Amino acid sequence: MNNIVVIGSCNIDLTVLANKRPKAGETFLGEGLNTSPGGKGANQAVAAAKLGAHVTMVGCIGQDTYGDMMLKNLKQYGIDTTYLVRRDTVPTGTAHITLAEGDNSIIVILGANATVDEAVVDNAWPAIAKADLVLLQNEIPLATIGYAITRCADANIPVLLNPAPAASLNSAWLDKVTYLTPNEHELSALYPGVSQEEVLRTVKPQLLITLGKRGVGYNNKGTLSIVPGFTVTPVDTTGAGDTFNGAFAAAIVRGETMEQAIRYGNAAAALSIQKLGAQEGMPFEDEVATFMKEAH
Repeated sequence: MNNIVVIGSCNIDLTVLANKRPKAGETFLGEGLNTSPGGKGANQAVAAAKLGAHVTMVGCIGQDTYGDMMLKNLKQYGIDTTYLVRRDTVPTGTAHITLAEGDNSIIVILGANATVDEAVVDNAWPAIAKADLVLLQNEIPLATIGYAITRCADANIPVLLNPAPAASLNSAWLDKVTYLTPNEHELSALYPGVSQEEVLRTVKPQLLITLGKRGVGYNNKGTLSIVPGFTVTPVDTTGAGDTFNGAFAAAIVRGETMEQAIRYGNAAAALSIQKLGAQEGMPFEDEVATFMKEAH
């Protein structure tokens, strides 16, 4: 147990701090710029690794300075980068983040992430075949997501799909997923025109709906049970959802119950938003344990 494989994106986050967001055509001085490793895939890998899981990262980066930064960062957290492919012709992906007015706005440039194809998955199969859980997100080509889900399902390997950013996905793929972790907007994109109650009754995967400050709701015998979040003062919400997914995954593979794993994910996410930067703000095991003990 305790083996997690993440198939997903690796970005460098370029975060601008400002008092407000500029309107069209408006220019004003910001307060700072922070450059740090990110991407939903890499974020979830780091979150799980910092919380004790053995993690392998599968994806693509460029042969550039940002790629070097990403590789060094993953290795410092003990993440296996054997199956992280470096591309000669495309740059490492980037996320351009504006942090203002207590929240963030993000534009993602896929770069090398757009080249994560079936061959990348096949090449990493020796690691995937040993996984207790595979994590996927929507920042790589959707066809590759479908391929990975199908191949894992055929091999009885559990899959957690975090369907972010929002996209319409093949329902046959969704039916093969073990855990599905959308927010409310992403849930609507997956099941357009279907009420939340009907989704809870009919979907095959274990559904977890992230609800922001309210916490996380999950499908408990066809009804929505909510595990409340923790009240903290946010500094930077970038990566909070990724922290939750990585922490939830780490808790599940070590045998915790659904509610325990969700609460653990909520605690990790609450700690993460109190620091600047997605991965830098993600907590270690002892920090989460102390936080949860003090929150009782």
